[in-house]
Amino acid sequence: MPYSYPRFGSRFLYAAAVSLLVGGPASAQSGPSAAERSPFLGEWELDLTRMPDSYGPPPKRVTYTFDDVGSGQWRTKIDITAPDDSVRHMAVQYRRDGKMAPGEGDTSEADSAAMNSPAPNVLVMGLAKNKTLGAVRVYAISADGKEMTESATNVDNTGAPFVRNFHFKRIR
Repeated sequence: MPYSYPRFGSRFLYAAAVSLLVGGPASAQSGPSAAERSPFLGEWELDLTRMPDSYGPPPKRVTYTFDDVGSGQWRTKIDITAPDDSVRHMAVQYRRDGKMAPGEGDTSEADSAAMNSPAPNVLVMGLAKNKTLGAVRVYAISADGKEMTESATNVDNTGAPFVRNFHFKRIR
């Protein structure tokens, strides 16, 4: 049975997975050149030392992987490891065109996502469950390409909006 954290729910996990797929459409030929390679491509790990104070107990590990799967599509995979070493797996395959893509794996908080990229180092993601908006995430890659910041917005139990930042380090 997947673990649950009151403020580190499946939305974050799913968002993480989705964000890994960012990178822009592949070129019409065999793929993007090195100059066109998205800064999102690769694997990222959540920096647990920089978690927001208001978040609550963190997971043991969170990784996002963004892969170019060809034909202008990307696949983002998110793995969240709980303190008891159980792992939740999420994935989504999509184009960065703002259209809905179904989620795979753990969909307890979000079953679909839509992504758009207004700049090469920025990804905006909307998450939904049962056709209702659940959260909005904005991902940005640092100028040196070594850090990804997720700004996650939602509402708390009282209906008050909030934004929290999560920091990821590039693994590869």
